[in-house]
Amino acid sequence: MKPIIGITSSIREERLAVTGQDYIQAIAWAGGVPVVLPNLSDEASADKIAATIDGLLSSGGKDIDPTLFGEEPHPRLGEVSPERDRFESMMIARMLQLDKPILGICRGCQILNVVQGGDMYQDIHAQHEQTLLQHQQVAPRYHGSHYIDVCEGSLLHQITGSLRYKVNSYHHQAVRKMADGFEICARASDGIVEAFASVKHRFVIGVQWHPENLLRKEDIYSQKLFEAFVQACSSAIKDS
Repeated sequence: MKPIIGITSSIREERLAVTGQDYIQAIAWAGGVPVVLPNLSDEASADKIAATIDGLLSSGGKDIDPTLFGEEPHPRLGEVSPERDRFESMMIARMLQLDKPILGICRGCQILNVVQGGDMYQDIHAQHEQTLLQHQQVAPRYHGSHYIDVCEGSLLHQITGSLRYKVNSYHHQAVRKMADGFEICARASDGIVEAFASVKHRFVIGVQWHPENLLRKEDIYSQKLFEAFVQACSSAIKDS
């Protein structure tokens, strides 16, 4: 039985719920059934959705409201989406309670960390102390622009079998303080956290890059990541 995997969506000014086609195709390619989720405001709906799906892909999108981690907005904070923040926070919390697999991508990894009590840079270029790489690449989305160093023995290392490879990069926010129960899986050479995973759940991982775009060029590491995620969702069905 193919696992049903919910993909979070962004909200456009026209009041449309949208998500990138690459997310949908990546889940389908790896053997899952992708379902785009609406941004609902009530906990009962979030609970019902979490009970129905077998895994959650928390996708990329706009900036995260800094009041969620106790800060006022920085001058370089971009557009936020309170409705999405609320729904995604409820979904992540419920999926963690149910121990169902989660894959957080870019914004998705950031909100995953915030929900569990971590925080983030509202703008890495203004708030990070070290000289940074270009984290908003001027290149096609399928192009790997910089390397990441993977922590030996981490979940990401187990999945990919590699300690160093190239990823793409489209972000100006990033994880700062890691939440309890998560461990760092990879960093960029400038110290920015590029991946982390839960040490308490069967499969919960966040990555700062966009592996769904890298699949356009049949990137082996992205393939392994989506295959591992969908397989974890399938295993969750068998264990339920």
